[in-house]
Parts: sequence; structure tokens; C-alpha cells
Amino acid sequence: MPAAWPWPRVLAHRCGGALAPENTLAGLPVAVAAGCRGVEFDVMLSADGVPVLIHDETLERTSNGRGAVADTPYAALRGLDAGSWFAARFAGERIPTLAEAAERCTALGLAVNLEIKPSSGREAQTGEVAAGLASRLWSAAVLPPLLSSFSETALDAARRRAPELPRGLLVEGVPADFAARCARLGAVALHVADAGLQRAQVDAVRAAGLHLAVYTVNEPPRAAELLAWGVDCVITDRPDLIRVS
Repeated sequence: MPAAWPWPRVLAHRCGGALAPENTLAGLPVAVAAGCRGVEFDVMLSADGVPVLIHDETLERTSNGRGAVADTPYAALRGLDAGSWFAARFAGERIPTLAEAAERCTALGLAVNLEIKPSSGREAQTGEVAAGLASRLWSAAVLPPLLSSFSETALDAARRRAPELPRGLLVEGVPADFAARCARLGAVALHVADAGLQRAQVDAVRAAGLHLAVYTVNEPPRAAELLAWGVDCVITDRPDLIRVS
């Protein structure tokens, strides 16, 4: 069995879940107000290599920008509005840098699951840059960020750049070779989608000595069931509803 899970058992998805514009600094105090002690967010590189918080490879869905994040310099990203699409009261909210998010999370006492979200073709670079910066930003922290990614190339690059930071492999379903893949990456956790997850799979992951985080869990009864099964953490869009005593 793995050692005790050091991060909060509930993490707000993309900073504030469904309560704030995703991957923005505005979501962090919203998560705190909802009772969360930790957040998950996505990190991608701008055209000039600045790690910023954004999920999609393109800008249209969560900002007033157009085009690919990987083709847009940070100075241009900085001028975009990443809040108005969600609600008028968030107008003017910016796409933050990883450095800004780390500073705000530290000030608010929030633990972090940093998902490395590379744009196509920049997997190794994103893993290396994000992990290297995270290592510096959280160098004095008692609890380091948990790095995760669907990209094994990115996770391997993160392992080589900052081996001291814990890592989690993101998957949709539990693969048959999950233990071997996690071992190769030095991952301490498997992060798996809620849909279709069975108790036997939870038991198998735990028996392999790995932690298990489940995304995206928005129904309190399901969250309670998963935690009772031995899941270490649920990642939710509804931090106002999913609570752990």
C-alpha cells in the first residue's frame, strides 16, 4: 500500500471549478471560499516559452483571442480577456503565468496539482520548462506540487529536469500495464477518469503501491463512494458541493 496521501483529498478543477473562469487567478479565492485546500490547473507554453495557465491549444473557448497558444507570444496572451466569456464580473481577468499562480497559491495556502498540458510537438520542452520552474517556485514549500500529464514524454522530461517533484500519470481508463508505466516514469500516482471506474481497479492500483486521484467528480454521493473505496483524491468542478470532513 502507498504511504499517506499528502495533498488535500478534494482539489478544485482548473483553479475554481465551475465557479469561476477556468485556469485564472480569480478561481483561487473562489476555491478557498468553497472550502477547498487545493487546486488543479493546466500549464502550457506560449510561443516564446513562458509557462501559462490554459487548457486548450487554441484561445477561442476561454478568451477573446484567436489562434494557437503555441503561436502566440506571452505579451499578446497577456493582453487577452480570459474572464468575460464566463461572466461579466470577471471581465479583464488575464491568462496568468505559472509564476503568478504559484505566488497566489502560496499566499492562499493552496496545495497544487500542476497538469503539464503540452501543445502538439512541444511535449518534452513543456515538461522540462514547467518542472524546472515549479522546482524553483516551490523550493521552500513544505508540500511540493504534484506534476501530472497525459503525455509520458512530458512527464519523463519533468522527471529528468526536477526528479525531486512527485509525478502522476494521467489516463482515461486504468490500462493493464499501469504499474509498469508508472514505474518507468517514477510516478507516485495514477490519475484516472471517473467514468466506468470500478472498485476492483481501485484495489489493483492501491495494491501496486500507487496513489489514485479521480477526475472529474461532481456528484457528492459518487465522491463519497470513491473515497470509501480507497481513492486518495477527487478532482471536482463543484468544490462547493464536494466536501471531506
